Amino acid sequence: MSVPLRDPANRVSRKAVTLWVLEALFGFALLLIGSLLAALWIDGAEWWWVPGWLAADSWLLPVAVVVVMAPFVVIEPLWRYAVHRWELTADVVYARSGWISRQWVFVPVSRIQTVDKAQGWFERMLGLATVEIRTASYAGSSSIKGLDYPVAARLAEDLARRAEELRDDAT
Repeated sequence: MSVPLRDPANRVSRKAVTLWVLEALFGFALLLIGSLLAALWIDGAEWWWVPGWLAADSWLLPVAVVVVMAPFVVIEPLWRYAVHRWELTADVVYARSGWISRQWVFVPVSRIQTVDKAQGWFERMLGLATVEIRTASYAGSSSIKGLDYPVAARLAEDLARRAEELRDDAT
């Protein structure tokens, strides 16, 4: 008899939606600028490798970028917020993340080697942080993104303390 996975108990911060919107807008802006520059470069060009329809209508390139990418700027952050959750029990860190594909991670506290807090530019601006958990596992590290900084600091401290208490010598 299999037991279905339950949702981890804790959601990430509501400010994580803003974080993911900012990250998506930044990527979108870079892609749009790149497509505008490419359209200007292609406009009216008579290179053998540029299709005639693209050379004549190069303005379609940035329009296509907007049409295809704009919905992701709105949908992705909200979807990620609905999916991302985490929980710390007495002996396991349980996290779920993703938006197109989902990842469930169970990290035994006794196997944790290091715990770090990280903040990117947007995270610092919003008072958020990421907790990175590293083990000796082939899977490498796990992370919980979008936590309020005080929550991340407390979680990192709790994990480090529990890992020290539960450490075993297994490899």
